[in-house]
Amino acid sequence: MEAINISAFTQNASQIDAIKTFMKALKIKFEIAEKPYNPEFVAKIKRSEGQYKKGQFTRVKEEDLNQFIDNL
Repeated sequence: MEAINISAFTQNASQIDAIKTFMKALKIKFEIAEKPYNPEFVAKIKRSEGQYKKGQFTRVKEEDLNQFIDNL
């Protein structure tokens, strides 16, 4: 028996169910390893989204960004 790793970037639970059904139909043993995001990272993203909704953000013009990059 040979083991391979496959990453499936699903959009919803029904796609995961379809993959499971397919693997079972072919009588392939499999396991699903979920990799949750780091909770600290998720908290930072949620905090950032909240700040954006409150208008607490800064816009950077493209030409200013290009000028900054050119000066690196």
